[in-house]
Amino acid sequence: MKVIAIKQPGGLDNLSVEDRPDPTAGPGEVVVAWHATSLNYHDYLVAIGGIPVPDGRIPMSDGAGEIIAIGEGVLDWKIGDQVMSMFFPNWIDGDPTFVKIAGVSGETVDGYMTEQSVLPATAVTRIPKGYSYAEAATLPCAGLTAWNGLTHTGGLIAGQSVLIEGTGGMSLLGLQFAKAAGAKVYATTSSNEKAERLMSMGCEAVVNYKEDERWGKAISKLSGGGVDITLDVGGGSTMNQSVDATKMGGKIISIGILGNGRKGSITFPKLFFKFINLHGIAVGSRLMQEAMINAIEANNIKLNIDKSFAFDQLGDAFAYQDSGQQFGKIVVEW
Repeated sequence: MKVIAIKQPGGLDNLSVEDRPDPTAGPGEVVVAWHATSLNYHDYLVAIGGIPVPDGRIPMSDGAGEIIAIGEGVLDWKIGDQVMSMFFPNWIDGDPTFVKIAGVSGETVDGYMTEQSVLPATAVTRIPKGYSYAEAATLPCAGLTAWNGLTHTGGLIAGQSVLIEGTGGMSLLGLQFAKAAGAKVYATTSSNEKAERLMSMGCEAVVNYKEDERWGKAISKLSGGGVDITLDVGGGSTMNQSVDATKMGGKIISIGILGNGRKGSITFPKLFFKFINLHGIAVGSRLMQEAMINAIEANNIKLNIDKSFAFDQLGDAFAYQDSGQQFGKIVVEW
């Protein structure tokens, strides 16, 4: 089988196409033939060496494919079932623990930039009915993060308001999940063209953060005093504006970093005098993923795929991701 592996010290020029032996299923395991993956910022950091991984690590935290072999004792799956991966293969249900999140697909364990892999039978879920492999591959990281942030951690209810930041996959899925729940959605973006597309998807208002550096206050004014839930994607680079955009007693769900957002400062008096609840999350569990799939099917939700690349074009796909042109998800199909 063919895989793409990261050769140290990392970098897009060190993504190596290799031949490796086909895997076999042991007791409690399944072999999946993968057909698609999608790009996340986490994957980009792994690829360029920003997150150190062992030499030869197979990257990519998202995968969708079909089961081609089943090990002894596996009763929940059959050959031909269409499945998708989990960001944390060991987090089945309940609250997160260090043990449950020790395995990170494409980082601490091999990911899905491979034609086949063997996994515990509990480390995959079904894909939504009617979804292609490429569409399903957009969900395990970006989709589940948005779902957890809004529903499980955020406790979103109809009539509330939500802020999504940017037009990446997590933000666009968050927009659709929030609309399906009966929420009002506000957004930020970097271009007027993208703003028009966000409005066509049902946003109440969109602020161009390149034209208004104090976009948090603008969102607060447009939403009538601040939103109930903010999905903060930038960490240190966006957090102060997220505080401004969020209503008194609202929630900020911190789910990512962008650019120089790994570290940053917060104006703490503003945070606690607004009585804001700040939550950090990382993706979610298998149980949450199954709930997300049910909601997607019930509301006919699909994410926009911006551009598709071939197996041996992973480096080109990451370069396109780095350009910031995309609206939605970038996928690799084979």
